[in-house]
Amino acid sequence: MNNRLRILRGERGWSQQHLGELLSVSRQSVNAIETGRYDPSLPLAFSIAELFGLTIEEVFESPSRSIA
Repeated sequence: MNNRLRILRGERGWSQQHLGELLSVSRQSVNAIETGRYDPSLPLAFSIAELFGLTIEEVFESPSRSIA
């Protein structure tokens, strides 16, 4: 799943470690989400979106949408 997490995190000057702490996940989990190796659970995706003041659709892009 494509996402803007790295960009959003960078705009705020946050490290992966800091974002992980804010979300109660590991730095490795943040890295895996950013690189597309791991799709977050729906509750985690909502937490990420809420943290950045965005909707889930503004942070994550469905794989089926990127094909079209």
